[in-house]
Amino acid sequence: MIVEMKRVSIVMRTHEKNELLRKLRKIGIIHLDEVNVSTSKIEDLDSQSIELNRVLATLKEIENNQAKKTKKNKNNSYSIVDEETFSSLHKRLSWLISSVEEKEDILQSLKKDIDFLTPFGQISLDDLAFLKEYGYPLHLYSVENESLKDITTEFIKIKSDKKFTLVATIKNTIDEREPIYLPSYSLEDSKQMLKKIKGELTEINSELIENISHIASYIHYLEVLESEKVFEKVSSSMDEEEGIITWLSGYLPVTKKDIFTEFALTNHLGYALSEIREDENPPSLVSNNKVVRIISPVFDILGTVPGYREYDISMWFLMFFALFFAMIVGDGAYGLIFLIGAITLHIKTKKSTNAVILLYVLSITSIIWGAVTGTWFGSYTIISSVPFLQSLVIPNISSYPELFGLPVTTAQNTVMQFCFIIGTVQLSLACVMNIHHKIGTKDISAVADVGWLMMIDALYFLVLSLVIGSSMNASVIAYIVGIGFLLVVVFGAQGPGISFLKGLAGGAANLFTTFLNSISAFSNIISYIRLFAVGMASLAIAQSFNTMADGFLSGFALPAGIIILVFGHGLNIAMALLSVVVHGVRLNLLEFSGQLGMEWTGYQYNPFRETVKHTSHTL
Repeated sequence: MIVEMKRVSIVMRTHEKNELLRKLRKIGIIHLDEVNVSTSKIEDLDSQSIELNRVLATLKEIENNQAKKTKKNKNNSYSIVDEETFSSLHKRLSWLISSVEEKEDILQSLKKDIDFLTPFGQISLDDLAFLKEYGYPLHLYSVENESLKDITTEFIKIKSDKKFTLVATIKNTIDEREPIYLPSYSLEDSKQMLKKIKGELTEINSELIENISHIASYIHYLEVLESEKVFEKVSSSMDEEEGIITWLSGYLPVTKKDIFTEFALTNHLGYALSEIREDENPPSLVSNNKVVRIISPVFDILGTVPGYREYDISMWFLMFFALFFAMIVGDGAYGLIFLIGAITLHIKTKKSTNAVILLYVLSITSIIWGAVTGTWFGSYTIISSVPFLQSLVIPNISSYPELFGLPVTTAQNTVMQFCFIIGTVQLSLACVMNIHHKIGTKDISAVADVGWLMMIDALYFLVLSLVIGSSMNASVIAYIVGIGFLLVVVFGAQGPGISFLKGLAGGAANLFTTFLNSISAFSNIISYIRLFAVGMASLAIAQSFNTMADGFLSGFALPAGIIILVFGHGLNIAMALLSVVVHGVRLNLLEFSGQLGMEWTGYQYNPFRETVKHTSHTL
């Protein structure tokens, strides 16, 4: 459910502001109004953060390179040094990294100089300077090959390539051409400098490698900086009255009201709690029990948050998503692979996180669907050879109905009908939820949702007739759809505070839109056939790779056959997971949520709280 919020305003003495803000941050329950201020201190914290991130990125890159070289896992057990040690450490590492950047620039420049000077051999820059002093300067030019014939000044060819020739003139210059200037160092000096800088870089890189262990410290102190920046923004944005009192405002979950009032009383704060206005958009705090909460990783990945006044569909999303996942993956053996992965992850992390439990649930539903359809690696041989697996199959939805004396079309039509039933149930559920909510708020537009419910349930029979050829009474369907459409037109624009005639006029004005939405309701039901289509595609791919591997599963060709099976089924699993995201999530977030009227316009409840341990030297 979405937790109810209260608008809270807090008043405090100005001279106690920072101390009380620290205490407020410690209890971490107020979602403060968004602030956008800039002070010199915030800019300084931003600069520090950029510099720390620069060093951290370098250390992580070195750590990754070392892990690749040694083929060892990264060490995540590094300790965090104290602030004084970290300050000295950071100055040293920052200087080293800057030195690396400078030396690499010099290195590149020296390499270019060496490439340029090599054709001249051990030319003496002192000799050239001597010649220039006595009136015989050497001038170098890079000339297009086709332009050499046009040069009248005497020159010496030094080297050529396909396009250009390097030439030299003594004393005289070539008109309208800019000469090339020699580097500041000779070829031998450049080589010595190159060798020296490479050695220095090797020493610096060795020292940087030794400091990989301080990655954890950098991450920690970056978090400290971010926390200080948030604190400074809040403090700087607070309104004041003649330097005596100051105040701030935000949102408080009603479940935290007792904690806050006790805090305010203890710290002698003035405060006011008020109801959320209609024009406000509070943050959304979704609170569910442990079972429903396992779907939260999916919402986190998608970045979707319901609006404060929208529905929390976590429970329904979990139920339908698990079913959609199973039908799209469509294979019990794949479900076993996911189950092994879940167990492995659970043992490795030693935690039963929401993601791990969700993987358990999805694995089990996939195994169940694979069992009742008789699909194990898409293999006819497996299901036909194991009587126990056959005993688990529901013949009417079997992937191999011929084993049970049924035609293929019968099983396919049954699965398609099941898909349409799921769609109709889910869309009807959305209508019922809307009706229940609107009746509770005495909103007469609930009648329009009754109309939608009538149309969706009637259109289900039309879909069956068109797709799988089921018989239907066309006149009854048309009659029900017509009544439902009329109810939507008459009551769709009604609502609290709106006169019936005005609502009727609004419904009439939206007549064409309602007509289009009615067609959409029909297409939404049909769209659930994607569960059947994607599941069948997954089965067909598995069967194709099984057939390809069949001729290699004996003798010397056995390894090739195993490779084909592993690659083929691995690819099929990857495609199935992608299909879950594309299709399984879509049916929940578009079809179902669309029928509910959800727009997912919410933003996460994020209270002003401690995100990292603070010391006496930090805010």
